[in-house]
Amino acid sequence: MVANPSRSPAELTSVPSLYEQDYLIWLEKTVRQLESQVFSELDLENLIEEISDLGKSHKNAAASYLMRICEHLLKIKYWDSEREHCYPGWRREIRNFRIELHKLLENSPSLKRFLESEFNTQYRNGRDLFLDASNLPAVLVPEEPKFTLDQALDADWLPI
Repeated sequence: MVANPSRSPAELTSVPSLYEQDYLIWLEKTVRQLESQVFSELDLENLIEEISDLGKSHKNAAASYLMRICEHLLKIKYWDSEREHCYPGWRREIRNFRIELHKLLENSPSLKRFLESEFNTQYRNGRDLFLDASNLPAVLVPEEPKFTLDQALDADWLPI
């Protein structure tokens, strides 16, 4: 939306925008404005923020799935005392995280480059989660991954 120039700054700040009042209505209105090419009435500040946040959201989701994949791969590889009982659930979780991550990658193939740059960080985060859950000594689990990103994403690969 373009601000009404006849309104004072105090009036502009005291009246909540449609974006602040009802996000869904703001979103629907913005879509209609874009479809109708009524660009002069767009709430550009919030539209830019939403588009930017959408990209961040996809990156955060992809990083989270990768972290959880790493955590569960480490459970399979190193948590001997729980493997017999928990292996089917861990394998199912890995499959689920891989499926969800592959959906993101299908829609945004460039996320693969992001995951390549994040792989070591997300491995370490997954390692920390694994160590918290297992109470195993940290020296038993490598600080750097012993598997590749492609292996972590491979639907059929497990570290056994």
